[in-house]
Amino acid sequence: MNILEISHLIKTYGKGDNLVKAVDDVSFSVPEGQFLAIVGASGSGKSTLLHMIGGVDNPTKGDIIIDGENISKYNSDKLAVFRREKVGIIYQFYNLIPVLNVSENITLPCDLGNKKVDQEYLKDLIETLGLTDRVKNLPNQLSGGQQQRVAIGRALFNHPKIILADEPTGNLDKKSSDEIVNLLKTANQKYHQTVILVTHDANIAAQADRIITFEDGKIISDKLQHEAPAPAPAPAPAPTPAPAARPTDTTKPTEAEEIAELEEIEREVEAENESSNAA
Repeated sequence: MNILEISHLIKTYGKGDNLVKAVDDVSFSVPEGQFLAIVGASGSGKSTLLHMIGGVDNPTKGDIIIDGENISKYNSDKLAVFRREKVGIIYQFYNLIPVLNVSENITLPCDLGNKKVDQEYLKDLIETLGLTDRVKNLPNQLSGGQQQRVAIGRALFNHPKIILADEPTGNLDKKSSDEIVNLLKTANQKYHQTVILVTHDANIAAQADRIITFEDGKIISDKLQHEAPAPAPAPAPAPTPAPAARPTDTTKPTEAEEIAELEEIEREVEAENESSNAA
């Protein structure tokens, strides 16, 4: 099943001689559960594409269908609800709320939607992010890598249909970058999230299931590295038990017993006849 379908997507800026096609007639689809990396040089249009998928920017033409909804037709109010409920976005600059601690930043989408916080899931997510001992810390008490982990947790908390990561390692050193990519892979595998990652780092992109290369607003390469894990098959139905064998009727006489019984009756009849004749 395709969770995302992009059809003839175009995004332009300016007019006349100053017209720029940031995204130029792009079409592709993404199966549910895939980890997709979009790569390209700065200005190639990859971030513009990601922002349109996330409902942050509107296309000039074309369709963006996510989980059966064509969001390219939505107004700003419907897009705001869509972003909150269906998409988790991770930016390069974290965008955490300074006065909220780690736990409060992660649950923010749930709070905005007036939904009850799933405490068990929150605990599991914080443990997965490696932030158990930082739950009460404010953003300014965290390292850059830790802040980005909080941003990933916030993006995951509403169980979105798609996680969109726009250069999430751009401000991090190599060690922190590796940790963030591993967390995105964990989100993809443990929570079965579809992940679309924009990056200019070929080494990071190489860890994805699929790589789309962008240049001048167009797709110039679309390479599948390996298939996304298939959903677990439904358990096979239990075999129908064979009907229990009927117990042998041990009271039923055998053929030999029946013959012996008949012979005994015949002898009794003959004896009675002889007795009658003698009388």
